[in-house]
Amino acid sequence: MQITRRLEFDAGHRIPTHNSQCRHLHGHRYAIEITLSGDIITTEDVSEHGMVMDYSEVKRIAKEQLVDAWDHAFLVYRNDNVVLQFLNSLPEHKTVVLDVPPTAENLAMIAFNLLKDAYHSSYGNHLQLQRVRIYETPNNWADYTRPTHVT
Repeated sequence: MQITRRLEFDAGHRIPTHNSQCRHLHGHRYAIEITLSGDIITTEDVSEHGMVMDYSEVKRIAKEQLVDAWDHAFLVYRNDNVVLQFLNSLPEHKTVVLDVPPTAENLAMIAFNLLKDAYHSSYGNHLQLQRVRIYETPNNWADYTRPTHVT
């Protein structure tokens, strides 16, 4: 069984080597979808009975591990020195420095790697993160799916 929880956040970025508009400083209303797989919990007398995981727990973990850090931050590539210098000149600016350019593809991969060990179940229902989808716009998204060699 698979379940998916969607959260939204706002963040700025730029792709410094892009040949079009994305090379400029701009922002997006991002959405992230977190898809988990597992068995339906059959333990009687627990609030999660009949669920793979409580959606509120999926949200809480995603916010703690990722969304709160990225929301209203500027996601910047560590080699984008001009923008890093500018952002560092702003007192208490919320900046997230990434090892790769902040494309939707890279953000989906980073998010998956940040979240893959965060979802656990005490009910033995084989809970696993399967996919992270990052929407950069309502019409553009990237999926990072659990590689077959990851357990």
